[in-house]
Amino acid sequence: MAKDFTKRADNYSQWYNELVIKADLAENSAVRGCMVIKPYGYAIWEKMQAALDKMFKETGHQNAYFPLFIPKSFFTKEASHVEGFAKECAIVTHYRLKTDENGKIVVDETAKLEEELIVRPTSETIIWDTYRNWIQSYRDLPILVNQWANVVRWEMRTRLFLRTAEFLWQEGHTAHATQEEALVETRKMLDVYATFAEQFMAVPVLKGIKTANERFAGAIETFCIEALMQDGKALQAGTSHFLGQNFAKAFDVKFLTKENKQEYVWATSWGVSTRLMGALVMAHSDDNGLVLPPKLAPIQVVIVPIYKNDEQLAEISVKAEAIKKAIEAKGISVKYDNRDTYKPGWKFAEYEFKGVPLRLAIGPRDMEEGTIEVARRDTMEKAIYQQIDIENKVEHLLDSIQSNLYQKALNFRDMSTYKVDSWAEFKDAIENKGGFVLAHWDGTTETELKIKEETKATIRTIPLNNPKENGKCIFSGKPSTQRVVFAKAY
Repeated sequence: MAKDFTKRADNYSQWYNELVIKADLAENSAVRGCMVIKPYGYAIWEKMQAALDKMFKETGHQNAYFPLFIPKSFFTKEASHVEGFAKECAIVTHYRLKTDENGKIVVDETAKLEEELIVRPTSETIIWDTYRNWIQSYRDLPILVNQWANVVRWEMRTRLFLRTAEFLWQEGHTAHATQEEALVETRKMLDVYATFAEQFMAVPVLKGIKTANERFAGAIETFCIEALMQDGKALQAGTSHFLGQNFAKAFDVKFLTKENKQEYVWATSWGVSTRLMGALVMAHSDDNGLVLPPKLAPIQVVIVPIYKNDEQLAEISVKAEAIKKAIEAKGISVKYDNRDTYKPGWKFAEYEFKGVPLRLAIGPRDMEEGTIEVARRDTMEKAIYQQIDIENKVEHLLDSIQSNLYQKALNFRDMSTYKVDSWAEFKDAIENKGGFVLAHWDGTTETELKIKEETKATIRTIPLNNPKENGKCIFSGKPSTQRVVFAKAY
């Protein structure tokens, strides 16, 4: 496995792009701005899906599926929503092709749709039109539905996983009888995302609220989790939106209360996407390739035999298969790579590059002495273990790797978080240090946009349970009651 790719310190963006491609996660497709997720990359996404889907169902949600196409008129019903997505919408105008006089395939101009269809950038409108038929009384509430789907947002500047014209995601859409219930749901799903990021991805996140300027189009409040990548840039890893009654009013979704009154329904929506794949790569990987947390690694353990002839291989294979079976009994995924077309050194490099958390090597001497070599991907450490009880040792090591990756990322975030109290300090931190910058802000969109214009830094979040402290806005000098989190972001 070739390692001749750009170093992080030389060009972080190029390092990322090359790593995603060379590690067989994804590649660019023939369609501008779209990607092909390759089997190894999709296997990681499937593990993410499985973990999240289980968490959604444990919190009472069910999966459903709604149409890819949305009538254009639906978008005109919620003004701020259409304004927020108008520039990113792909539109279907015709429904048939034909062959012209030159034998070329062209659009049949007579097959124009009566109403154009929008390829979904998000599904609030089509879902709330559907919910109108599902909801009549308080007995029909709450509706707790999630959808696994693809969406299209016509991005001009794209990057594999982080920003593509089409991407995969899940979007939850819930309906409630009261504002309080909807707010509890919004916070609950934010907590689910934070738990997933920290316990499965091994990525520490900040939970908070978006400013009005950064809020989801059509939402009253947007809650988010923000992660810090190794280059000091922030990445929005998940959002949960309190929609109030905006969509219920736009689509006339009412219910009969216990008191026999007609009320509008309260709504939430929440989602994470394949952008998490980009976060996973950028948060942990190094100049030797991918580094994957065990809980999301498609192959958690690989066993490589070292042998000189077929007789040795046959003997080693009996032992290796027994070890594989014992480890698999722990619910751990194991690959035994006995291919004779590649040498052990090549295999070592391949699995190191692809981020397999643990590599076991067993050769003739190990067979004699009852030992096995174990190599950790996170620390690159090697050690010799006794084969006896190896399954429990492997289980313990995988837990250790998972914890170590989280702690390493947390330490990096802590060392890359700065408090500043002046404009000069702020600019220095943003331009020369990166990371999260905690600073006072006067609460106005005008100041927020001016700071962004001058430094490219945005307010990533107003942290939940943010401590109150009197201060002055680093840009305007006006009074402020709390610090917010600034950073350059993806």
